[in-house]
Amino acid sequence: MGAGADPDADDENPWELFRHYDELYFRGALADAGFSVERAAPRTKTITHGPAFRDWMDAINTSSVDDYAVGDSVFVKLQPYVQMTVVRRSNYKLSFRYYGPYKIIRVINPVAYELELPAGAKMTVTPQITVSDGRLEVRGRTVLSGVPDNITAAHAAGAGLVDGAFVGATAGEAKSHHVFTFGTLRDCRFMCLFRFKLWWMTQRMGTSGRDVPLETQFILIEVPAAAGNDDGDSEPVYLVMLPLLEGQFRTVLQGNDQDQLQICIESGDKAVQTEQGMNSLYIHAGTNPFDTITQAVKAVEKHMQTFHHREKKKLPSFVDWFGWCTWDAFYTDVTADGVKQGLRSLAEGGVPPRFLIIDDGWQQIGSENKEDPGVAVQEGAQFASRLTGIKENTKFQSEHDQDDTPGLKRLVEETKKGHGVKSVYVWHAMAGYWGGVKPSAAGMEHYESALAYPVQSPGVTGNQPDIVMDSLSVLGLGLVHPRKVYNFYDELHAYLAACGVDGVKLPGRPTRDCLFSDPARDGASLLKIWNMNKCAGVVGVFNCQGAGWCRIVKKTRIHDEAPGTLTGSVRAEDVEGIAQAAGTDDCTGDAVVYAYRAGELVRLPRGATLPVTLKRLEYELFHVCPIRTVAPDVSFAPIGLLHMFNAGGAVEECTVRPDEDDKAVVSLRVRGCGLFGAYCSRRPVKCSLDSGDVGFGYDADTGLVTVDVPVPEKEMYRWALEIRV
Repeated sequence: MGAGADPDADDENPWELFRHYDELYFRGALADAGFSVERAAPRTKTITHGPAFRDWMDAINTSSVDDYAVGDSVFVKLQPYVQMTVVRRSNYKLSFRYYGPYKIIRVINPVAYELELPAGAKMTVTPQITVSDGRLEVRGRTVLSGVPDNITAAHAAGAGLVDGAFVGATAGEAKSHHVFTFGTLRDCRFMCLFRFKLWWMTQRMGTSGRDVPLETQFILIEVPAAAGNDDGDSEPVYLVMLPLLEGQFRTVLQGNDQDQLQICIESGDKAVQTEQGMNSLYIHAGTNPFDTITQAVKAVEKHMQTFHHREKKKLPSFVDWFGWCTWDAFYTDVTADGVKQGLRSLAEGGVPPRFLIIDDGWQQIGSENKEDPGVAVQEGAQFASRLTGIKENTKFQSEHDQDDTPGLKRLVEETKKGHGVKSVYVWHAMAGYWGGVKPSAAGMEHYESALAYPVQSPGVTGNQPDIVMDSLSVLGLGLVHPRKVYNFYDELHAYLAACGVDGVKLPGRPTRDCLFSDPARDGASLLKIWNMNKCAGVVGVFNCQGAGWCRIVKKTRIHDEAPGTLTGSVRAEDVEGIAQAAGTDDCTGDAVVYAYRAGELVRLPRGATLPVTLKRLEYELFHVCPIRTVAPDVSFAPIGLLHMFNAGGAVEECTVRPDEDDKAVVSLRVRGCGLFGAYCSRRPVKCSLDSGDVGFGYDADTGLVTVDVPVPEKEMYRWALEIRV
C-alpha cells in the first residue's frame, strides 16, 4: 500500500504518511491544503479530535455504499490489530493510518473502487476476495453461490490485505454446536485434508460440495477462468480455506448432498455456547498454489499470535542424522533388550542410527476395565489404559540390578556410549497415556486426576464409528486437575532428563499437475511429490493405486486387487522454483534429470517432459538441477551422491569462478560419501578434493561426471570438491 499523497511536496519527497499516535493529526503541506469528503465537514486546514473531526468521521461511518460515486475524493484507512488472547473479547488495535485523498474513477462493486493515484504510486485497494449478492468471488470468479446473509467476510489487515479474508457467521440462538451454510460449490477441482480418525488426517479430491468430508481441516480450490473470458487472465486462481480456533470454539468444514459447503463450529461443551463466530475461517487467494498456502499460514500466524511459521523455527540437530523409531518393530511390546537388539541389527546392516525414539510401551500403565458382560466395551479397551507412574515399567529394569540406577537411564547411557546414538527421545500421549492418568494411583495422587467422559463430536463419530471412540466414552479419560498440569509435565520431563533423555515425541507436497488427482483410488494417476534442496530439487513418483480410506465403510480398504501399470511424465517445472535454485543469472532454462533407480541422466530443454511408466507399487526418484553456463560453450549442473535417495541433499553450495584460457572452476561444498555425480557438457580438465587431485569418470554420451568421495574422518564434514572445465 503506498503512502498518502502530499500535493505540495517536492519531487524528491512526493509522499507523506499520516499516522495515529496519541491523537490523529496531519503532517506536511496537506494540513494547509485541506480536503473534502462527500457530506463530511466543510473544507478545513486542520482536523483533530475536535468537533470537525467527529463530524467528518460520523459522515464516513454512516455513509451507505451509494454515497461514494465516480469523482468523489476519499481517504483510505487501515487499522490492523493484534489478537491478545483466545478469550472472546475486543482485540488490541494498532495505530491506524490514512492514505489519500484519492479520487474515485470507477466503482467496481459495493466494496471495491478504482482510485486515481499520482504518477509512480503503487497501491491496490481492490480485494481479491469478496462476498456480495450471495456469491463468494475471487478476482471476479464465482467460487460459491447461494451465500446466505448471515455469512460475514472481513479482509485481513496488514500482510495479505487484498489476498485474504476472515469469514464468520451469525445465528439466532446461542448453542455449543453450529452448522452454517457457506454456499454451493460446483465445478471447481479441490484437494482437502480431513480427520478420518481421532488422531490422523488423510486427503480427498473432488469437484463439488458433496465431495467435502466431515472434519475437513484444510481445502485448496482451483478456480478456473470463466468461460468466454477475454480479459487475458486465463490462468487458474487458487483459494485456500483454513478453519481456525476462535476462543473456546473450533471450526471445521463439511459438505452435504446439495453441494453446499458448510462451516461447523463447536466448543465440545454444552455449557459453552455462542451465537456467532466472527473469525472462524481464513481464506486466501493467489496464482501459485504453494505460495498461496504459505501466505495463508503466515497471515493466520499474524492474526492469532499463538504459533510460529516454520521459517521462524529452529530445526533440532537430530534432523541431520539417520534415526530409528521402535514402533514398527515392536509396537507396545518394546523392551530394553529389544532396543539394543534393533540398534545392533541396524549397525550390522551398515546403517547405524544416530538418534533413537522409544515409542509406546515403556511407561507404567494399568486399566480398571474387566471382562465383564455388563460392560459395553471389550475390544479396544487398551485405549482406556491409564498412566500409573511417571517412571519406566519393569520391561526396562534388569532382574539382576545391584544398584538404584533407573533402567531407562542405564539403557540411554548404553545406547549413547555403546552404539553411537546422539539423541534419545521417548513417546508419551498428551494426557500422559491414551486413557490419561489413573485416579488415585500410588504416587500420583497429588495430580488430582479425575475421570471425564467425552461426548464425541458428530463429525468425528461420523468418520470413525468404531470401538476406540466408544472405549473412551464408556471407560472415561483420566484428566490431571488443571491446577496440576504444569507440575505433571514438569516432573515427568524432569525425570526423563535425569535419565539422559533428550526430548519427547507427541503424536511432502504433490506436484502442481496432480494436486487435484487421487493417486490411491482413481485408477489413472501417479503420485508425484517434490521438494527442494539448496542447489537442486527432487521429484518422487509412485504407483500407489488400489487402496485407501473408504467413505462408505469408514475404513481403509483394498478396492482394486490388481491395479495396472500407469504412465505419466516428469518435467523440471514440477519442482516449484527450480529456476531459482542456482541463485544466479547464468541459467539456460534447461535442466538435467537423473533417475535414481534407472541410473540414467537426461538433459531436458525448457518445458520438455520425460515419460515415466511404473507397475503397481513401483517408484522412481528424479533429481532435477538447473543447468548453468559456466564458461564459453560449457554448461554444468551438480547432481549429488548418486546412490542416495535424496542425491541433491549432499550439495550445500555451488559457485563458479573464471580461470585462465576461457576456462572455469566449479567449487562445490559436499557432505557425505559415495559416488558423486554432476553434468558437464564437455569433459572436465581435472577434479580435486580438498585441494588434492582425484580421478574421475566421464560419459561423453550423457555428460555424466563421477567422482568417488571417501568416508570423512570427522562427522558432518564438508568436502571441498573443485571441477575445472
